[in-house]
Amino acid sequence: MISAWLAQHWHVFVFTLKRLVSTPLTSLLSIIVIGIAFSLPAGIYILIDNLQSISGQTVSSPQISLFLKLDANQNDIEQIRQRLEENPQIRQFQFISKNAALHQLQKNSGSVDITSGLTHNPLPDAFIIDTNNSAPETLGQLQATIEDWPEIEHIQYDATWAERLSAILRLGHRLVLMLSVLLSTAIIAVMFNTIRLQILTKREEIEVSKLIGATNSFIQRPFLYFGALQGLFGGITALCIIALAIHATNNELMELAQLYTLNLHIRHLSINDNLSLLLFATWLGWLGARISVANHLWKIESK
Repeated sequence: MISAWLAQHWHVFVFTLKRLVSTPLTSLLSIIVIGIAFSLPAGIYILIDNLQSISGQTVSSPQISLFLKLDANQNDIEQIRQRLEENPQIRQFQFISKNAALHQLQKNSGSVDITSGLTHNPLPDAFIIDTNNSAPETLGQLQATIEDWPEIEHIQYDATWAERLSAILRLGHRLVLMLSVLLSTAIIAVMFNTIRLQILTKREEIEVSKLIGATNSFIQRPFLYFGALQGLFGGITALCIIALAIHATNNELMELAQLYTLNLHIRHLSINDNLSLLLFATWLGWLGARISVANHLWKIESK
């Protein structure tokens, strides 16, 4: 029973594949349209995904500078060090003593004469903190926590870039969602019309099949396979378009990366994302065909 069911589906699959090949120009144009439609939101998604890693190389995570009071002693420093080690929001930190800071200032061009006349070191001890999360809300909570420590004189960090990056990412995610919905609807409409034309050309054949006892599932099966295959090939085309675009872009980024000594390159979608895109494209093709077949079979039966 199972082998007969599989044999029927395999026969329909091969028949549908031959139908696609028999009209290469029409099938190719439909597949290209689907591929382009999928490549647009997928390409934006890749750019958003890579934006975080690229910004992480150029700006790194936002650094928070903690400046201790001038009269802070070694015991105060150790207490702060212990608190930082116990805080899960902190990825790593670096202690810069007042003497090391003064030495670094003296190394700067034009600062030797200024610092040589100082009777005492005016610089405070400091901690430079790298966080695990660059979200502005997390940074604000961490700043509020550290401000309550009595040994801290001043906290400094630039949250502007983090807020801008967060806003850009939110906008990008919404744009991907809107494009995906709009283009998915367009793909369903294209598939609906494609299957409609096929049903109209085979209307008499379908009516005869109904008269001799063919079930709706039997009649629908070739059209559903046709829509699913076109969606699948459209998804593969989208992946090829994205791969070519990434390859061309990475060649240009190599020159820019050499100027700034950075490892700039755009990563492709992961294996799971690739499979998800192909499955979604196949499902959309099947869905468009399913809606079209159900609609037109109902009209045939009503007559």
